[in-house]
Amino acid sequence: MWSYIFKRILSLIPILFIVSLVIFFIIHLTPGDPVSYMLGDEATEEQIENAREELGLNLPLYQQYFHWIINVLKGDFGVSFHMNTTVLDAIMSHVGPTLSLAVFAQIIALFIAIPLGIIAAIKRGTAVDQAVMGLSLLGMAVPSFLLALFLVLLIGVHLQWLPVAGYQPLASGLWNHLQYLILPAISLGSIQAALIARMTRSSMLEVLNNNYIHMARSKGVSERKVIYSHALHNAFLPILTVIGQTFGALVTGAVITETIFNIPGLGQLIINSVERRDYTVIQGIVLFVTFIYVMLNLLIDLLYGVVDPRVRLDEK
Repeated sequence: MWSYIFKRILSLIPILFIVSLVIFFIIHLTPGDPVSYMLGDEATEEQIENAREELGLNLPLYQQYFHWIINVLKGDFGVSFHMNTTVLDAIMSHVGPTLSLAVFAQIIALFIAIPLGIIAAIKRGTAVDQAVMGLSLLGMAVPSFLLALFLVLLIGVHLQWLPVAGYQPLASGLWNHLQYLILPAISLGSIQAALIARMTRSSMLEVLNNNYIHMARSKGVSERKVIYSHALHNAFLPILTVIGQTFGALVTGAVITETIFNIPGLGQLIINSVERRDYTVIQGIVLFVTFIYVMLNLLIDLLYGVVDPRVRLDEK
């Protein structure tokens, strides 16, 4: 198992290298000069050139990339052009709200999707099945930002049940923390809930048609035990894969949601950095989120062996 983990971690190195290479050159080839934005319109050409030389932006792109990636390997992501802080400190100060939102959205998606997927599989071909699949199709079709605006208008403005913007850390109290995340978590997790529900239904249907399920029923095993102990347990590997992928999508897809609800997470930070052409922060966030995504996929692969011992035997 340790050998497998080590090999998987080594396989992440080329992925992170390619991502760093692509994002670096895309950002630096995008129109706009961070120095001009930083100094303002009244800056002279001499001041701009001095600032570019001080920041190393006057060097050829390949030299800039080489210096940056060497520092990243040392744990130094650079310094923000505008926030007077290191990139790593800026990321750490904004990652908490994003992770809280992603985790809460995933919990909501799971509580909705898995029961609906199981019910749809059990009631295959009935009106209940069609209703669940219709809802899942609607959940995938409606953009999260549109649902967010609808929730703000209905729940926040007309009913005034929940705040429509802002963020409170967990230290301020669990309810104070959650009430600011309920609306954005619902809007962000709706698409993921739809995907998980469809995968749950599909995976359950495949398992329910197996001979051992028919034999368990013929022996008088209760339907509840057949569904949850036999079918769901064996159907969970594909569901687990989708859960891992959707959580990565929640982290990377929180940009618009955080902007709508004014949540000070990584999404808001990257939008502000793009507007300011803060290259180092953008590069650091993209590399950091990519690292989270690939490590999450590694964790999902390792959980396969916990869910299904046959995976561990295959590795041997």
